[in-house]
Amino acid sequence: MADPESWSARRTRWMNRLHARLSARAAAATAFSQKPEPRTIGSYAKGRQLIAGNLQFGGHLLEAKGAMLWDLDPPDAAFEEEIHGFVWLDDLAAVGDPAARELAQRWLWGWIVRFGRGKGPGWVPELTGRRLIRWTHHALFLLRGAEGLQSQQFYQSLAHQSNFLGRRWQAASPGVARFEALTGLLYAGLTLDGMGRYVLPARSALGTECRSQVDAQGGIPTRNPEELLEVFTLLTWASAALDECGKLPEAPHLDAIDRIAPTLRTLRHADGGLARFHGGGRGLDGRLDQALAMSGAKNRHADGLAMGYARLSAGRTSVIVDAAAPPSGTASLKAHASTLAFELTSGRRPLIVNCGSGAVFGEDWRRAGRATPSHSTLTLDGYSSARLGKAGKIGAARLEALADIPRDVPIQITHAPDGIRFEGGHDGYRRTHGLTHARTLELTFDGSGLVGEDLLIALDETDERQFDRRLSAAKTRGIPFKLRFHLHPEVDSAVDLGGSAVSLALRSGEVWVFRHEGSAELALEASVYLEKGRLRPRATKQIVLTGRSMGYATRIRWSLAKPQDTKVAIRDLARDDIEVST
Repeated sequence: MADPESWSARRTRWMNRLHARLSARAAAATAFSQKPEPRTIGSYAKGRQLIAGNLQFGGHLLEAKGAMLWDLDPPDAAFEEEIHGFVWLDDLAAVGDPAARELAQRWLWGWIVRFGRGKGPGWVPELTGRRLIRWTHHALFLLRGAEGLQSQQFYQSLAHQSNFLGRRWQAASPGVARFEALTGLLYAGLTLDGMGRYVLPARSALGTECRSQVDAQGGIPTRNPEELLEVFTLLTWASAALDECGKLPEAPHLDAIDRIAPTLRTLRHADGGLARFHGGGRGLDGRLDQALAMSGAKNRHADGLAMGYARLSAGRTSVIVDAAAPPSGTASLKAHASTLAFELTSGRRPLIVNCGSGAVFGEDWRRAGRATPSHSTLTLDGYSSARLGKAGKIGAARLEALADIPRDVPIQITHAPDGIRFEGGHDGYRRTHGLTHARTLELTFDGSGLVGEDLLIALDETDERQFDRRLSAAKTRGIPFKLRFHLHPEVDSAVDLGGSAVSLALRSGEVWVFRHEGSAELALEASVYLEKGRLRPRATKQIVLTGRSMGYATRIRWSLAKPQDTKVAIRDLARDDIEVST
């Protein structure tokens, strides 16, 4: 990524502004040649909040009932980027009543008046593509009751934005941003009068991006599960739009859909949400199921490795482990130091989690969320298993790439006598401390228990010498480590059995018990759960085992188990109300 102050970055911004203005000179569209279909899923609750004047974007809440969105002073660039992408149209369309339509129309035509001639921060390829997709999906909702002049302005703006994308889609960063730009351009070519010239270039470019960005296992370079879902969703939308117009996607496009679908199924927990790794969240409610249904792809991976994640599942329990090295280079700008961290979900209830991405809560929370202590794994001597290095830029956000990442992450999945076993290791602490972290997880066949073992070991004489130097610097007190298990906020936890165990009660009625062996000290400490759609981090707890590594091999054993199976009568079948903010 270019430095935001570099000549290259300044030139990109200047070229975007130039082509945004030049694009207005091309011929304008006057109507849809193909009836657009709404495919995006919004939140009814968030839509009602917008109507009430509670405007929550980019982790900020502005109370401004009746205000014109574009008259507000954006708190930061993330807020500005989110409103110019128009994803909020999904939420207003989910409400769909006259008040929601009136607000959507007022804000949309307000944007056209204020920014429609190519001015403002929304004229970058990825935001333009995102905006075009929403305007197209919700065109019938937006145009109902609109006057002739308004309709003309709407189509003129769509044509203006389409021409801009035709000129500038290559400037979007590879990955989600470019897929958004190309999908928006394809929509324009397929649905707008006079824009058909963009269909073949957009279709071809989507095929090229699929070849370069989606690997043979259906993964993407960032290893972000939620980004993979976004790419998959865009590809299914584009494929459906082509099919409706009697056109076929490029073969690499269809192949990418077939490869991604089983990977997403592997990354989906028992409750239907995605594993929260490398900056990704659980995914919008309904988005994953909708995308998988639209794709028509029925294949799935057996429990094993997908996009560098290992999945163990049995009964109603799913365990997903980060079982590969983190992304490197520009792909790591959102990545976390989470190697060998895991999450566990029982039925519809998450139990062990990672803290998640703190991006919506500001830079300090973003950095904290990326560190190893924010994940359910081992940290050594206050170090993360990967460190933050050179800065780059994604959209409005200035981020650091990961440096000193683990390079050797061997893993093996085998059958255990009473279940399935994961074995893995990483060398993220080898250069600094001479120690390799190895982790074994065994999930029972009925899903009622998970047995774990974490090992810190010096593998050879070079490692032993490095460990001795660290031990000497610590004045023989040993090298401190912490083994963390972050709990979901809805888990009720309490230290039990005289301090030797922690009982964990889920809202489904299930009870799990955490125990450990060895000399490590057990404690229940404060933690946070970081998720989109909330105004602040949610308070929660974490189980922490604290000890010191005194020799060339240190072993910590622990277990999570249900004392008895959950009775059918108290199994968690009802959905909770979706809570948007606190």
